[in-house]
Amino acid sequence: MISSEMLKTAEAAVVARVTPRDVNRVIDEGILPAAFSSAENGRRVWVTACSLISFYYESATRLTSEERISAIRWAEPRLSAWKTLALESLIAKDWTLHHDFLTIDLAPFFRKTVDGLAELEAARDMVTSSPDILGGTPVISGTRIPVYDIAASIAAGHSVEELLEAFPALDERRIGLAKVYAEANPLRGRPRPQRELPAGARIIRDRRVARRRQPA
Repeated sequence: MISSEMLKTAEAAVVARVTPRDVNRVIDEGILPAAFSSAENGRRVWVTACSLISFYYESATRLTSEERISAIRWAEPRLSAWKTLALESLIAKDWTLHHDFLTIDLAPFFRKTVDGLAELEAARDMVTSSPDILGGTPVISGTRIPVYDIAASIAAGHSVEELLEAFPALDERRIGLAKVYAEANPLRGRPRPQRELPAGARIIRDRRVARRRQPA
């Protein structure tokens, strides 16, 4: 992927390891240069912007807001000049900023972006959708297991071990990628509470607790 290709807000949040709210904040407050985002077809940001977003939040305990924004402004013309390069090629560049007594190296954040993007692309490749399978519901490739059901089960507190026992066709890697996919492609509307494992799962154990009576 070239450095100027665009990601949806939720996708950028997954790659930068922040929340969608964090991504929207750096755009709305002008922390991220305007050239790195677009409002066409929904809000989107350059894939390299994920590196700057990650840097801004991860370095908050060590650098002031002014120092972080200054580093982002320093990186802006360099990224604009190299926007046709592949993301991996940017890692070989020198991303060290020297200012008086302060030295900042942005290279680790570009490496994290490459890793985060690889996870996102793996999650995309793992999910398929066909009218012939559950009416087009996105499922994990090679199965009839809805990807959002797995993600909802994780959010509800079910462990990876429980899901592995309930769905022998899955492995830990695919369960993790299901969570990545759901975060990058959130369902519209209020999510349905997932108090139980999805239909088709095998119950491993069933523990019931007696309800306490309220005092009269």
